Amino acid sequence: MATSAPPGISIFRSTTEFESVPAGQAIFREGEPGDVMFVVKEGEVDIIVHGTVIDTIGPGGLIGEMALIDKQPRSATAVAKSDAKLVRIDERRFQHLVQQTPFFALEVMRIMAHRLRQMDKRA
Repeated sequence: MATSAPPGISIFRSTTEFESVPAGQAIFREGEPGDVMFVVKEGEVDIIVHGTVIDTIGPGGLIGEMALIDKQPRSATAVAKSDAKLVRIDERRFQHLVQQTPFFALEVMRIMAHRLRQMDKRA
């Protein structure tokens, strides 16, 4: 059975509003409060739980969405694996995107479902 590629967020491909993060820099850390998520526009970001890299997120991928959605502390640390460009989405922007661009909400749900299925396979 072939594994499908993870879904990605495509609406930010041409945006000029992004943050540049150099390779090796932490974007957020496990246990911190989280009030923003990011879409990876360029580069790769390692997701680390308890010191172990559990995933690498590339262009179109999301990081930090769980803490933004459920208001719980960050469940992982995110570190730029390579120089990266990230689109910051705070709660206000997230709510606007969900209301004005329903496809955005569907893309977020698909990404979260894909991650959950991947975690189930590891268990």
